[in-house]
Amino acid sequence: FQLDPPLKLDIRYATDDNFVGAVLYQTPKAFAQRPAAEQIVNAHKWLNQFGYGLIIFDIYRPWHVTKMLWEATPEHQHHFVADPKVGSIHNRGGAIDCGLYDLATGKEVYMVAGFDEMTARSYRDYAGGTSLERWHARLLRTAMQMHKFEIYEYEWWHFNFDDQLEYPVMNESFEQLSLAN
Repeated sequence: FQLDPPLKLDIRYATDDNFVGAVLYQTPKAFAQRPAAEQIVNAHKWLNQFGYGLIIFDIYRPWHVTKMLWEATPEHQHHFVADPKVGSIHNRGGAIDCGLYDLATGKEVYMVAGFDEMTARSYRDYAGGTSLERWHARLLRTAMQMHKFEIYEYEWWHFNFDDQLEYPVMNESFEQLSLAN
């Protein structure tokens, strides 16, 4: 299921603005399994009452990209990326990397760390940052958990849909998925 506005897309792996520093997707699109996509939209709408919306960095990721990310990541940071031997929840269309944006300005809300920052600042229990940054992170977490997404302890931006393991690991390109829709 392809996600379209009202969600804001900032698909970082379709640019070189990511931890690898290379374009990994040919098109800046976001795909999710239909039940996950419906809950993402519901979370976005829930956030609207507070003046925020969801900004999406990544959802479905072809398996070969997971393999590239694993290989590009130092071993001591492998907890930030999925092991391609088992595939990732992203490969199943059941994970989302997201943040908040301000509905009035359209600007991304900075959290306690940047997206894909591989430091302890990215951990869910990180106590640093400003009180406003921590409040934004809690607001995002609340919105996603209310809408059937589970947290991942090492990344404030990563959420797994509650029935994600029902879906197979996939390696289709965005272009192949677009043709199927």
